[in-house]
Amino acid sequence: MIDYQLLEYLESFLTDRRNALLKEVASKRTRHFTVVTEDVFQLHNTSAVMRTCDIFGIQDLHVVEEIKGKRIDKEIALGAQKWVDLHRYDKIDTCLLSLKEKGYRIIATTPHENSQMLEDFDITEKAAFIFGKESTGLSDKVMDQADGFLKIPMYGFTESLNISVSAAIILQDVVSKVKRSTINWQLNQEEQDEKRLDWMTKSIKSIDAILKKYAETKLQ
Repeated sequence: MIDYQLLEYLESFLTDRRNALLKEVASKRTRHFTVVTEDVFQLHNTSAVMRTCDIFGIQDLHVVEEIKGKRIDKEIALGAQKWVDLHRYDKIDTCLLSLKEKGYRIIATTPHENSQMLEDFDITEKAAFIFGKESTGLSDKVMDQADGFLKIPMYGFTESLNISVSAAIILQDVVSKVKRSTINWQLNQEEQDEKRLDWMTKSIKSIDAILKKYAETKLQ
């Protein structure tokens, strides 16, 4: 349950403009689509994908670090770790199971010859777009369990794109389409309020002292 008294209390520490911005951004967030990176080797690529998720309103990023654990580079993420929910997994199987239980189609992004072109992708169902290692792509486990395969049309000699570029192209396309549709893609009101409260606790200066004072006033 959301502590709406706390939400209102924290709003008083922000300007009207800042509160309006948080409400606007929350209203444009979605969990209709989500993104997964599987054992991406270059740290800056995962961090860049996180920024891309924030830019296009994707609330959740799932990072699988089965081969070599890493941490998100905060400098490269440029603060996006405050706004995007990061879910980390040691095993790809755990990630895939969790996503399927939440109703997501597993979409492998790959230049696979039978892959669907981006412009033909069906946006009506929830989808998790999975991006793989820079050198070898997605694992056999992902390819075997995928509900669909998706590729970006390319017309030159180069056969692949940087992972963060691929994520940006795909998300820009599907998010633009879903926002023009009648699909219920937004977070519900409680989820939006929950995110605003979360964002406030991560961005307000001296938040620990403010929360302590709030707790003391509740006891009076």
